[in-house]
Amino acid sequence: MTIVLDGSGLTLEKLVRIARYGEPVELAPAALERIKVCRTMLEEKLKAREVMYGTNTGIGEFSEMILSDEQVLQFQRYLIYNHAAGIGDPAPLEHVRAAMAGRINVHAHGNSGCRPEITLTLIAMLNKGVTPVVCQKGSVGACGDLAPMAQLALLLMGEGEAFYQDERLPGKVAMERAGIPVPDLQARDGLAAINGSNLLTAMSALHLYDMNRWLKQAEIAAAMSLEALLANLKPYDIRLHQLRGFSGAIRSSQAILKCIEGSDLKTGKIKTKVQDAYSMRSTPQVIGAAHDAIAFARKQVEIELNGVGDNPIFLPEYRLTLTGANFQGSPVSLPMDMAGAAITMVCVLAERRLNRLTNPALSVGLPEFLTKGAGMFSGMMLSQYTADMLIVEQRILSMPASIQSIPAAADQEDFVSMGMNTALKNGQILDNAYGILGIEFMAAAQALDFRGFTNGHGVQKAHEVIRKYVAHLDEDRPLYPDHNRMKSLVQSGEILDEVEKLIGSLE
Repeated sequence: MTIVLDGSGLTLEKLVRIARYGEPVELAPAALERIKVCRTMLEEKLKAREVMYGTNTGIGEFSEMILSDEQVLQFQRYLIYNHAAGIGDPAPLEHVRAAMAGRINVHAHGNSGCRPEITLTLIAMLNKGVTPVVCQKGSVGACGDLAPMAQLALLLMGEGEAFYQDERLPGKVAMERAGIPVPDLQARDGLAAINGSNLLTAMSALHLYDMNRWLKQAEIAAAMSLEALLANLKPYDIRLHQLRGFSGAIRSSQAILKCIEGSDLKTGKIKTKVQDAYSMRSTPQVIGAAHDAIAFARKQVEIELNGVGDNPIFLPEYRLTLTGANFQGSPVSLPMDMAGAAITMVCVLAERRLNRLTNPALSVGLPEFLTKGAGMFSGMMLSQYTADMLIVEQRILSMPASIQSIPAAADQEDFVSMGMNTALKNGQILDNAYGILGIEFMAAAQALDFRGFTNGHGVQKAHEVIRKYVAHLDEDRPLYPDHNRMKSLVQSGEILDEVEKLIGSLE
């Protein structure tokens, strides 16, 4: 189904459908009209020689330099050339596609001043699968994601590079093969294409979508470990969490109990401790806090996706041009720093349950390191080492980037968000999180094999899915293939999809 971009209503889910699954987009007719009205005003102001930043002036430290009429015609080309200054490997296609969709949604407000051809060309590129080659590194998250977005804008001049039909091609060739006319750049067009935190916001949106799905899998893994460790389930009573009032904890306790529904552990037949360790007892509070952090970050990111992130901003109804800093990435980078730390926190909790599963002093009768041949075999001893290494890296990556500003542009841009660093490290945090959770799933499934009671319906379904990919560890074997298969399984979301198909949504 075609997704209409009109400047509002762009959600994480819609962005995933556009960026990851190639759903077509179109510009709302009212949005196209707003863009035309704004452009008409800008051209009138240019004729009147009204001074407008980045249109008939230089940028940054050169903002006080007024351009001649002839320079105005050429300036946007050089603006894109000198800002296309990134470095590193190409960003994933879905990140660039999401940034393009976000930029279109900014234009849809009719406050950016570009020609309609610029926005419509970006629409055509999305729909026909022309994705600019964009270096991952180079943005400081203010004045937006200038370096990567400038590489994107090179395509608007028939330059740069693009991926098209699984080939990396010169931009002009990709546009020709896709049948997309090159609009070239006139006054204001270049800056209107790049002057927002669109790539870091796009990456953050995709990460938040994946983080939410990961947290739901963390609850399924927790449910499996809790059953294997014969947990006292009173700490999961929803009434306990309602009395405190945090929505995330209420959600988490419900999700975990839903997975355990149907288990012998709920009947009272199995003897449990009066009170378990924190890593078992406080799981709803910890995962719940992560849910609340992700919910706040989502709110901020969706505001940014549907706002006007640009400079200057043109207000046709007032015939006014306002310069400001709506490109500043801090409103996204700060909550996304918290979101990454939240995922790390839940990973630490998962590793502590993994420790209890493998430690004979804490595992309530499970075999040492989850092997029947302890001494001859070491079972899952080394799996914990791997999880621990990943967690140390998580902790390093959880240092906030939003406080790391380094002034630029001769101190004209003397505070920047470093939001791209936040987005890049969150991708690494998530990648490690898939591996850590995969190891907990693997250990919990191994542990449940040693327990002789009926598991919860959700727990049993998760166990079945895991066993499709990783066999019971009867005797020692190289574990790296199992670890990698489990990591891929968690990343795919198959466990979550199958469990929710059986017991309903965990949200």
